[in-house]
Amino acid sequence: MNSNEIIISSKDRMGKAEQALKRELSTIRAGHANASLLNNVKVSYYGADTPLNQIASITIPEPRVIMVTPYDKSALDNIEKGILEANIGINPANDGDNIRLVVPQLTEERRKEIAKQVKATGEQSKVAVRNVRRDSMDSVKKGNKNDDFTDDEAHRLEDEIQKITDASIKNVEQIVADKEKEVMNG
Repeated sequence: MNSNEIIISSKDRMGKAEQALKRELSTIRAGHANASLLNNVKVSYYGADTPLNQIASITIPEPRVIMVTPYDKSALDNIEKGILEANIGINPANDGDNIRLVVPQLTEERRKEIAKQVKATGEQSKVAVRNVRRDSMDSVKKGNKNDDFTDDEAHRLEDEIQKITDASIKNVEQIVADKEKEVMNG
């Protein structure tokens, strides 16, 4: 690997860790309706497990209500069953045409538990970023040992990798802080 490939690979992999964190945190309930709560719901539709968003429209008519309207009314019972099996902590209400999910108001204690969960998820992302840094540093050391890089170039690369790591860790901390604020103020 040349120096540019190491830097580009580091930025890319750290960016992916940040994106994974955002995806993970989007599924955490913050006391208000968010369609991403249903991202992991699979519905048995004509014998195949199908993502909910492919067989129904998902809307937010009120701040704490998610409305699921199937494209095919015959799938309504299967959608309700899929939501229950996904175990998202909200009981669906089937009115014959739509399914309503009322997101309950969170208690202060529950908000604190969720905030802890958000912090733990953030720590996992920081570990992932640091693992990328370690891999990149190992590549630099190996390159230096094989005379691909001079000592000065290796030190410059290590400094650049550290700067990228610091920036990525700061991004992770900001993402976590934003989510914690959303949960606590929900």
